[in-house]
Amino acid sequence: MIQAVYVNTPSGMYKSIKRLLDIIIAGIALVILSPILLPVIIILLFTGEKEVFYFQKRIGYLNKPFDIYKFATMLKNSPNIGTAEITLRNDPRVTAFGKFLRMSKINELPQIINVLKGDMSIVGPRPLMPVSYNIYNDEVKQKIYFSKPGITGIGSVVFRDEEKIVSDASDPKAAYTNIIYPYKGQLELWYLENASVLTDFKIIFLTGWSILFPKNNLTEKFFKNLPARSF
Repeated sequence: MIQAVYVNTPSGMYKSIKRLLDIIIAGIALVILSPILLPVIIILLFTGEKEVFYFQKRIGYLNKPFDIYKFATMLKNSPNIGTAEITLRNDPRVTAFGKFLRMSKINELPQIINVLKGDMSIVGPRPLMPVSYNIYNDEVKQKIYFSKPGITGIGSVVFRDEEKIVSDASDPKAAYTNIIYPYKGQLELWYLENASVLTDFKIIFLTGWSILFPKNNLTEKFFKNLPARSF
């Protein structure tokens, strides 16, 4: 149950415009990306675990749980194997085709369905599993999902290669708890305070840019007032 706390929440007009844009962009994306989506579905039906979609409970708008859609990229029992909810760069639980889907971010595309259903937005804080959500401090947990979770967001573009950061750490879980999530929490609160149509379009552009040019991160050039890093 979310507590009533003061926060500069996005305006009603912005939310209405955002929802309309979500439906338009998601609908167009579904049509344009169908030449990619359909072959991926066929390949998944005949490779790996022969599962197309992976459904997982995530924390959503106003802290209500929902099922997120993703292309299946890992072994079915992955949450109970190895590093559990943490996925490393060369994680043995990831299938051969799944590795490509994860590196290209194609595995995230079925979340277009979540956008059309109204569970998610194109841009917003990433929806987390409860175990990851609970790493956040109380302030972040109370405020973060006053905005619908997104397919991409400021945290996604800043931590474009999160798996590499975790994989390079001597203690992956400590890296999440002490480095990644404290800063992600600050970024998500920054987004809530700075949410606008222009901010959303900048994040969409940066998402595409980071996929095409992963070594050339422009995020801090586009947003000069981001929270300062401590790492």
